[in-house]
Amino acid sequence: MSAAPPCIDLNSDLGESYGQWVMGEDAAILPLISSANVACGFHAGSPAGILETLRAAQQLGVVVGAHVSYPDLVGFGRRNMDVASDELTADVIYQIGALKGLAAAAGTCVSYVKPHGALYNTIAHDKRQAMAVIAGMLAVDKSLSLVALAGSALIGWAREAGVHTVAEAFADRAYHRDGTLVSRRDSGAVIHDAQEVAQRVVEMITKGGVMSIEGEFTPICADSICVHGDSPGAVEMARQIRQRLDAEGISVRAFKQGA
Repeated sequence: MSAAPPCIDLNSDLGESYGQWVMGEDAAILPLISSANVACGFHAGSPAGILETLRAAQQLGVVVGAHVSYPDLVGFGRRNMDVASDELTADVIYQIGALKGLAAAAGTCVSYVKPHGALYNTIAHDKRQAMAVIAGMLAVDKSLSLVALAGSALIGWAREAGVHTVAEAFADRAYHRDGTLVSRRDSGAVIHDAQEVAQRVVEMITKGGVMSIEGEFTPICADSICVHGDSPGAVEMARQIRQRLDAEGISVRAFKQGA
């Protein structure tokens, strides 16, 4: 029996424009991805803008996830916060609920949760906050999947709680030899060459890892790869990735949802 052709989910953070302030190019990115992490209003996103993105995702058959965050509009959700567990759980419930309502109006549904920014990074290793986020997900919809950093402790905690997990890697981020992301404060943390990024994505899928910033091959087992939609040249980079995947016979489709 021949092996199934390789496939990967491509996700991007969308719905982050706020009134007259435009972030990213949602309309251009959506046709290139299979999953959209849509802002829920806590770090970015106005109701009208979110609804527009959801309608576009529905028309293109792109799966929708809740991009939940700390309550941090001013800092775009990138500031660390020591939020009490019950408050964080309620924040997650609130954000998923808001997006579910808008998604229903757009004719689609929320299938997964991907935390944003500082919350994403914190719960990768902070069990107290991680469990608060998981509790919020389970309180709303036990079938929701959780997108989490590949190799992080969060994946194990979520699975123990009965949550379906999706391991995520980043197309344009550099990795250390231990599989952790190079801090954005460090030189070389973000890769800007579209062809290099496309090559790294192919290596993640076909070889199961990439070269680390230290020059060593680093295993990364990913179910989904994030393509940032708000960085300079993001659309062209996403196009290069799709073209390279097509050329390599790698299909792009949404990851399998939770039970």
